[in-house]
Amino acid sequence: MRPVARKWLAAAFLLASGEIAAADDVLFEGVRIFDGKGAELSASSNVLVKDNRIARISTDPIDAEGALRIAGNGRTLMPGLIDAHWHAMLIRVTPAEAFGDIGYTTLLAGAEATDTLMRGFTTVRDVGGPAFSLKRAIDEGIIAGPRIYPSGAMITVTSGHGDFRSFTDLPRASDGPLTRMEVVGGSIVVDSPDEVRMRVREQFMQGATQVKLTAGGGVSSPHSPLDVTTFTEAELRAAVEIADNWHTYVVAHAFTSEAVRLAALSGVKCIEHGFLMDEDTARLLAERGVWLSLQPLPEMLRQGFPKGTVQRAKADAVWPGIERAYRLAKKYKIKTAWGTDVLFSAALAKQQGAILASLTRWYTPAEALVMATGTNAELLALSGPRNPYPGKLGVVEEGAFADLLLVEGNPLENIELVADPETNFKIIMKDGVIHKNTLR
Repeated sequence: MRPVARKWLAAAFLLASGEIAAADDVLFEGVRIFDGKGAELSASSNVLVKDNRIARISTDPIDAEGALRIAGNGRTLMPGLIDAHWHAMLIRVTPAEAFGDIGYTTLLAGAEATDTLMRGFTTVRDVGGPAFSLKRAIDEGIIAGPRIYPSGAMITVTSGHGDFRSFTDLPRASDGPLTRMEVVGGSIVVDSPDEVRMRVREQFMQGATQVKLTAGGGVSSPHSPLDVTTFTEAELRAAVEIADNWHTYVVAHAFTSEAVRLAALSGVKCIEHGFLMDEDTARLLAERGVWLSLQPLPEMLRQGFPKGTVQRAKADAVWPGIERAYRLAKKYKIKTAWGTDVLFSAALAKQQGAILASLTRWYTPAEALVMATGTNAELLALSGPRNPYPGKLGVVEEGAFADLLLVEGNPLENIELVADPETNFKIIMKDGVIHKNTLR
């Protein structure tokens, strides 16, 4: 965020809270810290925020004349949450609206971005959709929302996951006009290594921090069977080549063993989903150090697909694999990220924290919260020089970005606290700016 915008937001908060003078420094006193890495809270500590960074952490009193002092009274101070699989532009719209009036869609996404931040999610990795303008508006302080690591348009193939065209758009001519889906930057179709290179470069030109390819069939796409491996090895390697040139990485949507293996062997650094992969494929990911971005998809999402539709049938086939994928990830110690993959449901987006809490089917509360903070931040850092927020995220340590939550209670003992952010998140701070304070 630009310094002027950051100070404006801080001043707006202070004015609303009745403070007389603006304060660039904030001092949290008497808090117990979950640092985004360990399994225990700290002793009672004090944390000084200067500008947008954590300047000092100490169990001794901190002299901070003129700082806004916040009495923690034993509450938990923790990093802002990170959702590694989010679609900022595709939450409040219907599938039919997604690629229509992009101005209206962006306004809806802006409202949802503010609500996302108010749920305690200070950073999201957007893995498909035209989120560049939304990210810019947030970074410039025009609206409140999380940091966004955008992928830009999903890169798909004819009849691949992300190809939402109708039969009337066929046949496709390589030199023909783009469809509305492609013009607005939702998804874009490629059918050769050269087309892959061009479209991947276009996403980076617009500010993508990583790019997403749909390496196998998907649930929501009507003409993309789950068993089909959609990209060829040459096409996948073309995307990896360009991402390597830009010193960042490719993420691939893939369910089946065949799609996951081909993507991993082609140089893709992060697999999304992997719910239908077998044990040998899980072992391969571990051996090659490939990330696995998993989502504990809730039943509400599956049931959102109408009975009798091809999408519902595919969802019914995928959902049993969620349990197996998590167990394989743990067994082989695969680098595992967490996300939600909420689509077309404002109601489900409100359950973002509850979806995180559901990880306790496989992990302790501490392990789940580390995944949604420090571990997810490690994945974001793979974007290297394409990282729009160079600095440490997902941790509470000196020098890290001041993306912080003050929680009523101990989420390491009761992770359900994150499922009710309105009640339990007393302060939400992003980039050193307090966006919520119910302790006033």
